[in-house]
Amino acid sequence: MSTAYGNLSGRTAVVTGAASGMGEATARLLAAQGAKVALLARRAERLDTLAEKIAADGGQALAVTADVTDDASVRAAAARIRDAYGPADLVVNAAGVMLPNPIDAGRSDEWARMVDTNLTGALRIIDAFRDDLLAAGAEGRPADLVNVSSIGAHLVFPGYAVYSATKAALTHLSASLRAEFGPRRVRVTNIEPGLTDTELGGHIDNPELSAQLDGMFQAFPETLTSEDIADLIAYVTSRPARVNLRQVIVLPTGQA
Repeated sequence: MSTAYGNLSGRTAVVTGAASGMGEATARLLAAQGAKVALLARRAERLDTLAEKIAADGGQALAVTADVTDDASVRAAAARIRDAYGPADLVVNAAGVMLPNPIDAGRSDEWARMVDTNLTGALRIIDAFRDDLLAAGAEGRPADLVNVSSIGAHLVFPGYAVYSATKAALTHLSASLRAEFGPRRVRVTNIEPGLTDTELGGHIDNPELSAQLDGMFQAFPETLTSEDIADLIAYVTSRPARVNLRQVIVLPTGQA
């Protein structure tokens, strides 16, 4: 794993989806590099455990139970973070849900959940911390917004139409935000991982698609890990302020 992270010490980071997977790994790495990290997710017990582990390793972390699909919850979380740590200058949207099913299954409940988490949830977080990031940029300090999208934003996977649509929207949102935030010295990075070993697949309730995903993991001798994505996030947010890695597609070596 790379250790070439230049300017993360002393920064204030907010990481959504911090209870597991990419969010958890990112929070741990940023804290290990000296950032104060606010951990956002719905599962309070997991956040508390993670905060304790980070503290035991000498880092700083604040567990903040929050639901990105709820406006009031996000606003309350932002206020608590500012009270404890001050304004944020590094925000990572890693919360997401993947619920594949064919469109003709008519699972409007899943459609709404994916749109509200993967897209609108990211927008709520961006809105809650936008002024913090813009203030950091205006003061000449590092300021980063990182959105975790998916290779599904570009590729077609039968049964994943709505999930892929939410990720395509997040990818395009990132590009558009960069046009607004970049001139104001806020970097926007969109990261699109390929096959990554996280618990996302555990949410699938379609047996055929679940077995298909299991088969994909079995077909590759090595997939990406959450730590790989955390390493990438730490790398892009620690570059010199003049450098913005605007979009990064990262795949396992064996994935076409």
